Amino acid sequence: VKVWSASTGDLLQTLPGHTNYVYVIAVGDDGTVYSGSADSTVKVWSGEDGRLVRTLIGHDFSVCSLAVSKTHIYSGS
Repeated sequence: VKVWSASTGDLLQTLPGHTNYVYVIAVGDDGTVYSGSADSTVKVWSGEDGRLVRTLIGHDFSVCSLAVSKTHIYSGS
């Protein structure tokens, strides 16, 4: 996952961790970043410093859709 400046287009940060293609990214109201990948995982990243907070495991196939509410993370494969 790459983080880019919206105003300058500069690359700010790379969030390493997925072992295959990233298909979907969502951002929560608090700035937390969620990414779904062909490695069948959802990764949760701190929006402040890019730190990997947790990896959600449970899909048998690529994660292709994500939605985030205040209380839940929804992922589809």
